[in-house]
This record gives sequence, C-alpha cells and structure tokens, in this order.
Amino acid sequence: MTATSVPSTSETLRELGSALRRWSAGEAGSIGVVRVLGRHGFGTVESGQIVAGTASGETSGVLYLHALDDTAVPLASVAAQRPEVREAHVAEAGAAEAGLACAGGATLLGHPLPGPLAAALGEALEHASPAALISTVDGAAALVLTGPALDVVHGSLGTAGLDEEGVEAARRLLRRGGTVTERVTAGDAELLLDLWVPVPSVLVVGAGAIGEALLAQAALLGWAGRTVTGLDEARDAVAAFTDADVVVLLDHSPRFDAMLLAGLEHGRGFLGALGSRRTQAARRERLLAAGVSEEQLATIHGPVGLDLGARTPAETAVSIVAEVIAARAGRAATALGASQGRIGG
Repeated sequence: MTATSVPSTSETLRELGSALRRWSAGEAGSIGVVRVLGRHGFGTVESGQIVAGTASGETSGVLYLHALDDTAVPLASVAAQRPEVREAHVAEAGAAEAGLACAGGATLLGHPLPGPLAAALGEALEHASPAALISTVDGAAALVLTGPALDVVHGSLGTAGLDEEGVEAARRLLRRGGTVTERVTAGDAELLLDLWVPVPSVLVVGAGAIGEALLAQAALLGWAGRTVTGLDEARDAVAAFTDADVVVLLDHSPRFDAMLLAGLEHGRGFLGALGSRRTQAARRERLLAAGVSEEQLATIHGPVGLDLGARTPAETAVSIVAEVIAARAGRAATALGASQGRIGG
C-alpha cells in the first residue's frame, strides 16, 4: 500500500459532492456508497467518512486515509447495484504507512444511493450545508436530509415510522453541532446515520488585538477565519452565511448596524458583537428604531462571550469561542461539575 496525500476533510467532501452531482446528472443510474458500520482500533479518526462510486469504477471520497482502499474501492462499484457488507483489516505496517495511529478493522456497508438522493446529498456537501444520510443497517433503504435544519427529506427508510425516528435522530444530533457517524435504534430496526456539519468559519469585523487572538483561537480548533474592516465586504459575507458561520463585530461604529440587519434578515449563523453595556444599549436602540423585533434582537450575542472573567485579548477570545461552541451544541455553558447532562456532547 502506498501512502497518498489526502486533502482536508472539507475539500474532500466538496469534491465528493461535486462527483455525486455529476454522476446523478449523467446516466450512471444508482451510485454506490461505502460507509463505516463499525470499527475497532485505528486510534482517533474523524466521523462521517464515506466513499462513493459508480458501476463503471469511478470513485470519490476517502476512508481512513486510504488505508481501506483495497476493500472500499471495489465495494463502491458493487454497491451501485446491491447492498453488501465486507470486513476490512489493516495491519500495523499498513496503518503506519497511511498515517493512522494503530492497526484496526472495520465493517463496511456498501449500498445503492438512487440518483435523486445522490444529487441532493451532493449539492449539500459541495456547498458546505448540513446533510445527513440515513439507511437501514442492511442497506436496503435510505433517505437523505438537507437544509440548515435538515428540514428537506429525500427518499424513505420504508415506513413512515422509521422515517420519523431517523429524521428526529439526525436533527437531535445536528443540535450538537458536529459531524458524527452513529448507529441508531428505531423500534425493532437499527439505522446507520452519517451527519455532516460544516466546520465553523469566523469573520472578524474590525481590527485589533482581540481579533487577532480570536483568529488564533479559531485556527487552534481547525476553524477557518478572516478579518474585514469594510462595511460592504462584511455585509455581503454575512448575507451569504451558512449555519456554520460566525461573525464577531469589534467595530463600534453605527454604520455596521447594516451588517447586523443583513444577518438578522438572512437568519443564519452566529451573530456576535463586542462592546460595553453602554455600547450595546445604544446599538439596541438603533436596531429597534430600524424595525428589528425584540425576538430578533435576542439572537444577537452581545456582549459576545461567556462570563469567564477574561482580562486579556487571548482570554477574551477563549470566552467568545466558548459561547459559540455552547450555542452550536444547545448548551447553557454551566460548569461540568454542576451539570447533570452528558459530558462531551
């Protein structure tokens, strides 16, 4: 096995999405997808890994740094025609060569994905929108969920009851805010659920030490980030936000109210604004005068950040990122010792 240079996860998913849309628009018929039904070993690996392919042998996607290609790639072609489960094993030498932490084994499920479902999933992945692929564990039926709240349903698991339980499970996981692969029990059936949630992208509006620290903190988490100082650029960026995107307004100038108005109208992403209580109150009055409702105002996180007692720019950045994580997960951001909820999402 030869080690292969692997692009970033987001790039891989965009490429996979493009391939799914291209194949579904052609005459490929059903498309085969290969997913991880179970695994042991390998160390820490990312969820949501998938390979897709056509009966003619075209493939896209990555499973475990290509370490499973000998099994996954031919299975993708077979899966375009029928469901099949195969076992894949990687020895220590092969795992090390691929860049995995240790040896391991995986149970792979390959199953057909009809053209309309492949097209819907492909469009969501290509445009970095939330998406879920749910199937029965035997691969006999599948559905795809797309949209910011996974509110668009494509396909069926066979019964209305299974569809309802699968959709609810995916939307519940979406509230945690992270990509996940999970086995879900639905009545007497078991489902395999892959959920893809885009990695957050942070837009800092305004210059300064806090903005620099915030971008450094975002980079540490693997989030994308950039700074803008102009109103037009900031407004255009926020108007195109996905649910994964975050804006932190550092500039106190009233002219940036237009950016917040664009964000409220669009209704997606995390809108945060720095500033003192006095600055927040003045901004609030201006936005109310502009026709913003109390309900809309409540969606703006200001002053942005959790009350951690932050004093330095770096500590302030931590408090802001912590609030973003809590908001995405639907958590109240209390101390773990005082919480009765599940630890770790």
